Amino acid sequence: QVQLVESGGGLVQAGGSLRLSCAASGRTFTFSSYAMGWFRQAPGKERGFVARISRSGGSTSYADSVKGRFTISRDNAKNTVYLQMNSLKPDDTAVYYCAVDRVGSTGYDYWGQGTQVTVSS
Repeated sequence: QVQLVESGGGLVQAGGSLRLSCAASGRTFTFSSYAMGWFRQAPGKERGFVARISRSGGSTSYADSVKGRFTISRDNAKNTVYLQMNSLKPDDTAVYYCAVDRVGSTGYDYWGQGTQVTVSS
């Protein structure tokens, strides 16, 4: 099994910044072999895609709503993926989750418990 632990969430004012971390572990899990993603779920809304990063960190993709404001990165030596969030808006308020991307098909099989991000106006 794979364990993912998110951290770094909190309460910030609009325009502020936060950096989320996701630490991965597992006896048979090789972190550098997998792309990783960030998702979020706001109250009363479905979980949605935020960002994805390739195995080496050389390729990234973002939801249109966060482009130019959020940056996903990873440190394979530390088995950790990050999400730097700048210029935060109240609409960014959500529980943020990291996940392990599947190999050979679409989808994510392993998820963390999430970390709460609240942006006040």
